[in-house]
Amino acid sequence: MPINDSELILNPDGSIYHLNLKPEHIADTIILVGDQDRVEKVSKHFEVIEFKTQKREFKTHTGWYKGKHLSVISTGIGPDNIDIAINELDALANIDFNKRMVKEDITTLNFIRIGTSGALQEDIPLDAFVISEYGLDLNGMLHSYQTGNITNPEMERAFIQHTQWPIFKARPLLITCSEALEQQLVSAHTYKGITLTAVGFYGPQGRILRLPLDDESLNSKIQTFHFNGLRVTNLEMETSAIYGLSKLMGHQAVSLNAIIANRTLGTFSKNPGKTVDRLITYTLERLVKEE
Repeated sequence: MPINDSELILNPDGSIYHLNLKPEHIADTIILVGDQDRVEKVSKHFEVIEFKTQKREFKTHTGWYKGKHLSVISTGIGPDNIDIAINELDALANIDFNKRMVKEDITTLNFIRIGTSGALQEDIPLDAFVISEYGLDLNGMLHSYQTGNITNPEMERAFIQHTQWPIFKARPLLITCSEALEQQLVSAHTYKGITLTAVGFYGPQGRILRLPLDDESLNSKIQTFHFNGLRVTNLEMETSAIYGLSKLMGHQAVSLNAIIANRTLGTFSKNPGKTVDRLITYTLERLVKEE
């Protein structure tokens, strides 16, 4: 049956509602950034930019870098925005907008997040790069979907037990990255581990300004969690949502984060912009390395 107008919302020009894109506007490899100003920091490296648009915080540039077709899209902050971006990007690739029907042949997209993050481990220095082997979902958005076959129950149970996770909060989920994309982007310049994805920036990440926290020891519990050699390396607000939705839809995803803070040591990068620029250059070069 065709998808109802209220479910697949299109603009008058035929573009999808939030992203303001048509199917021909995106590449199969998509770089996701949070900050809309970071889009130009990526696309300035392109030899050709063939398309640009922006609606709200969602800015898109599509073009070519050393023979590779790429889109870079800003998602804004948080898992709720990721829900919009990944669903609409999948719709652009895999739904016929004229018939309002899912296509018979599904296109696999490659999502590469370039973000910023705070380290939870003392040995991960400021300005380092972390590849997220797993996304640790603490925000609950993915519970709106049927996630049973993409999660890691044994590791999740161990995390729940270690942190004494309250039953009234969303159950933690652990989702792996794309092994193929990880192998393409990993190097001696990267750290690897579990990236925690929180629902907010302050309380949900253990920051205290004026409001007391439900559990002031949560970050230290998370920091000391280990499972089969894995540990939680850093925390941010998007990775697990990207991993979960991508796996459910059959896409490939990996997240790279520039470490601009160390939460355990209480330190912050002296030049976070330079670190992000280095990560952008690193990612682009690794994406074309095997081409």
